[in-house]
Amino acid sequence: MQATKRAAELNAQGIGKTYGDFHALSDISLTIGRGEFLTLLGPSGSGKTTFLMILAGFVSATSGVLLKDGSEITKLPAEKRAFGMVFQGYALFPHMSVEKNIAFPLQIAGKSGPEIQARVNDMVDKVGLRGHEKKRPADLSGGQQQRVALARALAFEPSVLLLDEPFSALDKNLRGSMQDEVRRLHQETGTTFVFVTHDQSEALALSTRVAIFNQGKLQQVATPRDIYERPTNRFVAEFLGDINILPLSGASAIANGAEAKCGDQVIRAAASAGTPTANLAIRPEHMCLQAEKPATGNALPVTIESVTYLGSVTRFAARSNVGPALVLETPTHAAAPGLVAGSQAWVGWKEEQGYFL
Repeated sequence: MQATKRAAELNAQGIGKTYGDFHALSDISLTIGRGEFLTLLGPSGSGKTTFLMILAGFVSATSGVLLKDGSEITKLPAEKRAFGMVFQGYALFPHMSVEKNIAFPLQIAGKSGPEIQARVNDMVDKVGLRGHEKKRPADLSGGQQQRVALARALAFEPSVLLLDEPFSALDKNLRGSMQDEVRRLHQETGTTFVFVTHDQSEALALSTRVAIFNQGKLQQVATPRDIYERPTNRFVAEFLGDINILPLSGASAIANGAEAKCGDQVIRAAASAGTPTANLAIRPEHMCLQAEKPATGNALPVTIESVTYLGSVTRFAARSNVGPALVLETPTHAAAPGLVAGSQAWVGWKEEQGYFL
């Protein structure tokens, strides 16, 4: 993706927000690159929407500085920041047609009639609403209304587009198609996108980087692959999907990694997200379940507690003599027929697929 000249860089330095004694945000420092797609991800109440509203200028920060392309905008009102905004509830004008909704910000900006019409036509085509431009919002489906909201926000070519959980009201299939639309629009426009969601898969699918929030604090910022495969703390690891966490003892650094004891077994990790600690994490899809001990890599003896058929994959719950039950997923066609509830087996994984938290 090539960012346009209009795309902006945002730099938050020590942003905080308090409501009385409650700290909604604490010391958030984050640079949002020109033309990138950054997703703010976290559970309800984590501070991600508050941070987005501070970026938009709808909420004032209690502390810290906000810069746009190196110039401070901390106290600049929302209307002078000229950012595009797509709200969770669309916020369309019900008495206006699709084309008039899209034209509205251009009229406010004082654009000429021919310029407005050309831009509206372009946006109608971009979001796939040709033939619907004379309709009012009430005559459109939820997905079509969301496309109008996107077109209106992008019509005046903002340097930054802020999206506040725009797909939360859509069903699963419609969410998927709208994700494709947003990804395509980001690639075509090169605008800087800042997207808020609590949906982990949505964040991983859309973003160039993901920022994880929890209890008003920024936990980690990284690419989708790095944040999933190399989370820096236990909250991030567990928030982003199933994770197996093994308790260790005697962890120490060795050449090219670290090793520790898990029960009677020596466990090695080729790389670590931090210094060796008492916990090793492995994603379920990186573990294999088999009747015999693997010849290479790490392994633990387990008892299979349950087997769940899920179509293309089979899900196993297995317990070792240390720690909680382990969760594994194996392609159904590759699952050994003898692996049934109550049987003894081995769980194995490669050294490079486990990491210390």
